[in-house]
Formats: sequence, C-alpha cells, structure tokens
Amino acid sequence: MALKSLAAFHFLYPAWLLAIPPLVSFALWRHWKARRAGRWGEIVAADLLEALRLEEEGRRRSPWLTLALAWTLGALALAGPAWRRVPSAAYREPADWVVVLDLSPSMNAADLPPNRVTRAHYLIEDLLRAARDARVALIVYSGDAHTVVPLTDDVATIRSLLDPLVPSIMPQPGHALAPALDQAASLLQQAGGRNGHVIVVADGFDDPARAFAAAQRLRSLGATVDAVGVGTVAGAPEPGGDGFVRDASGKLELTKLHVDRLRQLAATGGGSYWSVDSSRGLIDRLEAARLNPLVHARIDPGARVAAWRNEGYWLLLPLLLVAATLARRGWV
Repeated sequence: MALKSLAAFHFLYPAWLLAIPPLVSFALWRHWKARRAGRWGEIVAADLLEALRLEEEGRRRSPWLTLALAWTLGALALAGPAWRRVPSAAYREPADWVVVLDLSPSMNAADLPPNRVTRAHYLIEDLLRAARDARVALIVYSGDAHTVVPLTDDVATIRSLLDPLVPSIMPQPGHALAPALDQAASLLQQAGGRNGHVIVVADGFDDPARAFAAAQRLRSLGATVDAVGVGTVAGAPEPGGDGFVRDASGKLELTKLHVDRLRQLAATGGGSYWSVDSSRGLIDRLEAARLNPLVHARIDPGARVAAWRNEGYWLLLPLLLVAATLARRGWV
C-alpha cells in the first residue's frame, strides 16, 4: 500500500516548485554573508573587519536558514502534494425540461376526477418537486401556444402560476400542438443545452402531421419528447356553455384520450408514452437523466468520480512552527 501511494505521489500545482531554488539560494547567500561579516560588515571595510570582530559575534545566529526552510515548506504546500484519490461529485450540465400543457376545452372533462386539467396540474407539481437544479419552462396550448414561463430554476414561480391555468383563459379554442413544440424548440436553442426534455401533458391534438414534424425537429436538436396522456379511452362529455357539448342530433359528444397519436408523438421525438397513473416512471427517468445527462435511463444515480486530494495542509503546522521562530528578538 505504501509503495502504491509512493508511486502515485505527485504535485497538483508543480509550478510553485520553481519558486524554491531562487529564494533558497538567496537566503543561503545572505546567511553566508551574515556569518562572514556580521552586522559590522555594513560599516567596516572587509580588510579591517577580521581584526576588529569579537569572537562572540562570529557565533551570532542568522534567521536566513530558518527563512529558507519556511519558504520551502510554504512552496511545497502551495504545490499541492497528492498521493490518494477521494470520491467527488461529477460535473453535470443542467437539465432543461419544457412542460407543454394542453388547455383545450376537452381538458375540462371529468373522466379523471376532479377533471383532466386538475390532474395535469398534480402531475406538473410532481415534476417541479423532482426538478431540483434542472431548469424548467412551461408552455400552454389550445388554438395557439403561449410561453407562460421561459426556462428557469425558479420552480416556485411556475408552481404559483399553475392554478389559474385552465382552458377558459385561452383566447382561442382549438387543439394545435405544433406551435407549442416549435416554441419549446426555440427555448431549448436559446438555452444552448444538450440535455433537453419536452414533456407533453395532454389528451390529444388535432394537427398530427405538423406535430410529428415538430417532434422530429426537436429530436434532431438532441431533445427528447415524452407524452403523458390525461384522460381515458372511454372518454367523457366535454363541458361547454351551460351544460355539455352536443352534436347536431343533440347527443352528447364524448371527448376521448388520443392514445395512439400521443404514442406516435413520443416515438417520433425519441421518448416514451406514459399514462397519468404510470407517470412516476417518467419522473424517475427524468431524475436519472438529470444526474447524468450522457447516459439517460441507464445511469447510476450515485455515480461519482475520483479526484486527487490536496495534502498540502499537512505542511501548515510545521510551517507555522518554523515561522514562529522568526519572531525571536534580534533577528529582525
């Protein structure tokens, strides 16, 4: 073990070692001068000094050797001696999550109690709790798309804005997802990150060709598109006006979850489809990818890297002891 540590011994900042030879040489030269001439050398000619020097003065101690030792210890400490590694957290690029929330009128359906949009809010709150150091953006869509919050690590702001986000606030009804995906791509490009995730929380969309093309563009940018279906396949009446939406014959229109479209959207964007009940798996995967953006779902969340430990602090105590002797009376 000792031989292994000796073989691994090195300096983290070896440039500091270059400061030792000139300063030590100067100190040794000053010590030699002091021993040869003493303080009288400053006022008495060298050829007369030998005849005038007292024997006691020749034994006067000089601080220069002690100063050379102190400087050597300090330079060695600054050079960072190292011979063992310690685990350290690996650098990771901040993850960028863009949540795309469907606020079309169908999200008022109550097949998932209390209704679809409220269950979507619950899911987004779970995502925000898992975000930690990830940056999160929120986009809503109906007939058009609107960026509510750009990418930010201030998830509290996003959480405070969730409750007012209901279908009735949207200026234009509809179910167009493509504009929202285009805005997500713009936000990710502006952020410049390589670890983008777009999470579509919706019950469907009415522009599949454009939406699939937008998902493909996101994938080409290095982002992943996941889809979370909010609703049931059986569907439920869509609230509207003073009651429910009815067709031309007066029958209730059921709004159903478009599972196939959402699955195809996720597959096109390189992600996965999740139901509301299985969304915990999506959150776990996003957390894993946040810890290690290079490996995504196959990473070990406890991944660490080994860094060399700077052992220079061991030299501080002897350095202080040596420096303390320089305060002796008569040396300075």
